[in-house]
Amino acid sequence: MSEQGFTVDQIDTSRPHPARMYDYYLDGWDNYEVDRQAAERVIEAHPQVRLSARANRAFLRRAVREVVGGGIRQIIDVGTGIPTSPNTHEVAREVAPDVKVAYVDNDPIVATHAGAKLTNAGDAGFALGDVRDPAAILADPVVRTLIDFDRPVALLLVAVLHFVKDEEDPAGIVAAFAEALPSGSCLVLSHATGEPYEAYEAGRTDEVARDGVLDVYKNATATLNLRGRAEIAPLFGAFTLLDPGLVRVPLWRPDGPVPGAEELSNTIFYGGVGRKA
Repeated sequence: MSEQGFTVDQIDTSRPHPARMYDYYLDGWDNYEVDRQAAERVIEAHPQVRLSARANRAFLRRAVREVVGGGIRQIIDVGTGIPTSPNTHEVAREVAPDVKVAYVDNDPIVATHAGAKLTNAGDAGFALGDVRDPAAILADPVVRTLIDFDRPVALLLVAVLHFVKDEEDPAGIVAAFAEALPSGSCLVLSHATGEPYEAYEAGRTDEVARDGVLDVYKNATATLNLRGRAEIAPLFGAFTLLDPGLVRVPLWRPDGPVPGAEELSNTIFYGGVGRKA
């Protein structure tokens, strides 16, 4: 049994879980056969999915360095997924060693790894919670112990809101978090899309790949809800986007060569960072 009180029997291995599939895309080992089979079907439909996962992870690292470099010393990482080094606290503490991080995920398997890989360095904790219930996350004892809501906080919603259906009100979820955070807080958000990069001409193969990926996630513990840039931008709500705005993740303040149009189109994540004024 883990510190969070979950036994192995309580971990659902009958259906693929997006966090464990994402771990597989990143060449991780903390996944099950059902996750690997589903992930391979996604890779078959969209061979560049691993490219997208790695680009999204690199965006997270750059964004965390940026917000910590701007003075924020508290982070709530919702939908953190299977621990993958460097984790959020490791990246943040390269900039400032006193950063506190509250990790949140709804998969018990993440909880079983949290003690060894996320919380053993101190000033970091894990809470089992679902992004669809911001009030429960904000009230969680682990979060309340680590986070001072009178000081700016960085909220990470990286590759999580595309698992929230329209009827579950993703914009309302962000607004609920925003209401609890003081001025100067930041939102780091990335979201999967099915639309091509504007400088790249999409073809029939793009539509087939998109439909194939969506079909796989229909049988997972959470469906995939792709949105276009025009639908993702309003999710920032009270958070004003920092330059360069909402862009394909490799274009957000890159620290290396910028990919060409075709690779950007195959990198299916938009990302951005906003600040609450």
